[in-house]
Amino acid sequence: MKKVITYGTFDLLHTGHINILRRAKEYGDYLIVAISSDEFNALKGKKAYYTFEQRKAILEAVRYVDEVIPEHTWEQKVEDVQKHGVDVFVMGDDWEGKFDFLKEYCEVVYLPRTVGISTTKIKKDLNQANNG
Repeated sequence: MKKVITYGTFDLLHTGHINILRRAKEYGDYLIVAISSDEFNALKGKKAYYTFEQRKAILEAVRYVDEVIPEHTWEQKVEDVQKHGVDVFVMGDDWEGKFDFLKEYCEVVYLPRTVGISTTKIKKDLNQANNG
C-alpha cells in the first residue's frame, strides 16, 4: 500500500482544499492529513474559525481522506513520515523547496494551488461583506 501525507490547517473547507486532497490521493492508496492543532496555530499566530476537533471531523467526512492526525510542531514531519510508513509527502507549491529535506525519507511533491480561492481570501471577503 502506497501512503501519502499532507499538512495544513484546513479551516473553512473550500474547493482549493478538496482539489489538493483529491490530487494528493492520486499519488497513493492511503491519504493521511495532518492538521494543525489549536495550540500549534496559536504558536504560528493563526486563528482557525473551527476547533481542531471540528476540522478533524469535517476532513474525516471527505472521501479522499483515510486518516487525520494532529500537527503539533514544524519539526514532527520526519517522525510522521517514518512512524506512518509514508511514501509521498504532498504540499501546495507555495511551500516549494521548504520540505525538500524530506526527500531523504520519501518522495516530495509540490502541487499547484487552486487559483482564486484561499481561506484568507474567504475571511477577507466575509469581513468586507459584514462591514460593507
